[in-house]
Amino acid sequence: MPFLPRAVYPLMIGSALLMFAGGVNGLILPVRGSQEGFSSFSLGLLGTGWAAGYILGCLVMPRTVARVGHIRAFGAMTALAVVSVLATLLIVQPWAWIPLRGLTGFAFAGAAMIVESWLNERAEAASRGRVFGLYTMVNLAATTLGQMSLTLGDTATHLFFVLAAIFYALALLPSGLYASHQPNPLVGASLDLKTLWRNSPVAVVSVILIGISNSAFGTLGAVYADQIDLNVAAIALFMSIAILAGAGAQVPIGYFSDRMDRRLVLVGIAGMAFLVDLFLILVQPLPVPVALFASALFGACIFSMYPVIVAHANDHAPENYFLRTSGGLLLLFGVGSIAGPLIAGVIMSASGPSGLFMTTALTHLSLIGYALWRIRQRAAPTQAEKTDFVPVSPARFSTIETATLDPRAEEEEIEQERVEEPQEEPGG
Repeated sequence: MPFLPRAVYPLMIGSALLMFAGGVNGLILPVRGSQEGFSSFSLGLLGTGWAAGYILGCLVMPRTVARVGHIRAFGAMTALAVVSVLATLLIVQPWAWIPLRGLTGFAFAGAAMIVESWLNERAEAASRGRVFGLYTMVNLAATTLGQMSLTLGDTATHLFFVLAAIFYALALLPSGLYASHQPNPLVGASLDLKTLWRNSPVAVVSVILIGISNSAFGTLGAVYADQIDLNVAAIALFMSIAILAGAGAQVPIGYFSDRMDRRLVLVGIAGMAFLVDLFLILVQPLPVPVALFASALFGACIFSMYPVIVAHANDHAPENYFLRTSGGLLLLFGVGSIAGPLIAGVIMSASGPSGLFMTTALTHLSLIGYALWRIRQRAAPTQAEKTDFVPVSPARFSTIETATLDPRAEEEEIEQERVEEPQEEPGG
């Protein structure tokens, strides 16, 4: 029996190209913006624009695909991504970059959902876990390589804008040339806040808080590194090592969260992140090795919180509610992601680079306090009531279609959540 269905590999290549382009584009903008003298507030708004566009893409794309089909929708999304990236090169002004970054987020979300929909159809029930694991690893590796590519050229030129545009365009080829028929409709994201809150108040509050923290770091971490005088190679490493450490930390964190109260695990992770926050606020300047070590430790904490929250929320969720829980948490994470870079940008403009970690410290301290209070109000679920912990890529690269690949998702539930093609009214 092959490790994975053959039809999966072209889609993995397409996803890798998409994530590579996203890695290049996501890092060149704050680096180049800093070189152009953009304020921290303006650079923070890039992250706000991205998050708003990304969440809008997750909401709009299922019905768009239902109307026009996967291949045409995917072609339109890659075209929008290419146009938005090249336009940022032509108009090097904050007032243009912010909406263009939102357009990139919209296109990126739509393209990712379509690739994931194809993957879900090609993955049989017996192989979904392997497909999900490989997909997560491919995305993390491609994003990291995209960020690290900035060490290979001059960031003050057009090179990396054009490179990102080229790879967005190349992402169209594997699925466009290989796909022989349209896959099933996409799954729609919805927010049932009342049920989510009843199931797990900790998950609702925590996912908004880590949305603020993670998006602030993801958008302005490179600006922080530039302002403490790291060179471009060190900036790329500073951002990439955080993502890789976050991926690696999920294995031991998942082991403990499956065996004890996940809220205590969440408190422990947030506590360690808070200590790193304090260190980065109080200790400056930082030698490059110390900065990279701090970034790795910080990334191991912040990028491993989201899967713990998803697992905890599903411990309390009704049967066949996995996708609605995951989709709702993703949208709430998006709400935090819209606010995070904006808040951190304001604080950094007033207090300098340490303002980034003042923002994240406040969110982590708030998370610790609320989770400890909730632990006193409600007992943890028994081992028999727990779902399995499953490692996932950072939430800012996830869509509701990512959850359909999760081995915890049930086929029947996935089918119920699909957005079917709208029917024309008779006699219209």
